[in-house]
Amino acid sequence: MHVAAGVLVDGAGRVLLAQRPPGKHLAGRWEFPGGKLEAGEDTAAALVRELDEELGIAVDPLSFEPLIRVPWSYGERPLCLDAVIVRAWSGVPAALDAAAIDWRDPRDVDPSLLAPADRAILAALRLPEHYPVTPSDVSVERAATLVRAALARGERLMQWRLPSVSLAEARKGAAGLLPELRRFGASLLLNRDIEGARELGLGVHLSAAQLRELDARPLPPSQWVAASCHDADELAMAVRCGCDFATVSPVMPTASHPGAEPLGWPRFAKLAEAAALPVFALGGVGPHEVAEARMHAGQGTAGIRAFWRA
Repeated sequence: MHVAAGVLVDGAGRVLLAQRPPGKHLAGRWEFPGGKLEAGEDTAAALVRELDEELGIAVDPLSFEPLIRVPWSYGERPLCLDAVIVRAWSGVPAALDAAAIDWRDPRDVDPSLLAPADRAILAALRLPEHYPVTPSDVSVERAATLVRAALARGERLMQWRLPSVSLAEARKGAAGLLPELRRFGASLLLNRDIEGARELGLGVHLSAAQLRELDARPLPPSQWVAASCHDADELAMAVRCGCDFATVSPVMPTASHPGAEPLGWPRFAKLAEAAALPVFALGGVGPHEVAEARMHAGQGTAGIRAFWRA
């Protein structure tokens, strides 16, 4: 089943959610409005029709911006959910086919209230285009200086990865950044340190080995959970563990892993399109490859050297 979802964004950055009515599958859950493609329709045409039928508005396809494609399965009901950002329409949205509608800031939406397939859409909305990772060969003090400089220039999502220092030192350094992170509304994910993330209220970035050991999400929805993935099996494990997003690497040749065979953009796109969560391209890419990553179904780019040089 192919479904189109419209992510209506108003001038204040709020998005429109619709509550599924009684008697329907997942009744009471909230979702992004839309519906099934009919025979001969593409995503844009289906969205124009569905938003007219469900909300009574006329949308402009020229304002559409692809966000994410989510493959999902509700038991024996597999579907492909194409989410599209909609920024222009005429008319006032009304709950013509929903129990209720509500405008919400994406940051304030509880993912557990959404239909499961729609949670990846919410994550894609919340996530930025960059995901810098701290250099592995620097001191805690130097890493903290780099993070503060990155916050000042606009980065809002970073990974705290310091394999050359003790766990206690790394946690202490991350704790020292909490005031700046809160002031900027930014997120820091601790590399592999689930307990440290729980203690400090931060996110965690899991290794592929950790994914194999987990059978449930290790943190509450208010804290990011990400994972390092390299193939379709690891991406499937990340979804099973309730991860919010993943990195896939290496996309291009990289000095940090000279013996690893790069995926290239076509193979990266195949993995990203089949993943039911946002995916960042990692390995041999930097902030200037965001457009390339977006063209190949990625959320954006992650990296080390290129981001801190910038």
